[in-house]
Amino acid sequence: MTTILVTGGTGTLGRLVTERLREGGHEVRVLSRKAEPYAVDLREGGPALDRAVEGVEAVVHCASTPRGGDERAARNLIGAARRAGVPHLVYISIVGVDRVPLGYYKAKHAVERLVEGSGLGWTVLRATQFHELVQQMLSTFARSPVMVLPAGVADQPIEVAEVADRLAGLAVRPPAGRVPDMGGPEVRTFPDLARAYLRATGRRRAVVSVPLAGKTYRAFRSGGHLAPEQAVGKGTFEEYLRR
Repeated sequence: MTTILVTGGTGTLGRLVTERLREGGHEVRVLSRKAEPYAVDLREGGPALDRAVEGVEAVVHCASTPRGGDERAARNLIGAARRAGVPHLVYISIVGVDRVPLGYYKAKHAVERLVEGSGLGWTVLRATQFHELVQQMLSTFARSPVMVLPAGVADQPIEVAEVADRLAGLAVRPPAGRVPDMGGPEVRTFPDLARAYLRATGRRRAVVSVPLAGKTYRAFRSGGHLAPEQAVGKGTFEEYLRR
């Protein structure tokens, strides 16, 4: 039996990674800001973090927030893992963090570099956006009578459970470095995804695409966040919406 620490273990992804590992017979420590006995704010670190990593064979780092602090959290986690002699650090990142100049993507890419230079055994997996995120964005757009979408932008949503399966498998294997990206089964235009969302929720909205400006928009429009050559996901957006 392997002892594994999952940061962000109560979140959308971390909770499923925890479940998969426990189903496989592993002992899992769940780290989050409020989950006892490993309640830790990674941005602060401290003795509680050292106790959480002590004696674990792998850390799966799922904790992340677009509100900032990911780099500081990663430095604290890596420092604690070094002191404890943790042999394997697994990090979940996002497809396109090196191509899309969005602030959150830049932070995720910076964390990748910290992991790679940590001196620990490491594995980094990049995935496209989860169905949940796309649904949340479309829900926000649908608050108005007209859904105004960024013109020319597509997405490739993936089932979070499939990413959890992959992460759990990587955690119990030797460090593998940067592994192949995981993309959802289909690259879909935003109007196409919006109409699927409207059908599933029984709403009627006009859908309008509007061109935007800026480097970030151009990067999304050029598909910097997509992985069509790695469309390994199975679950579609419609299947997610039906659930």
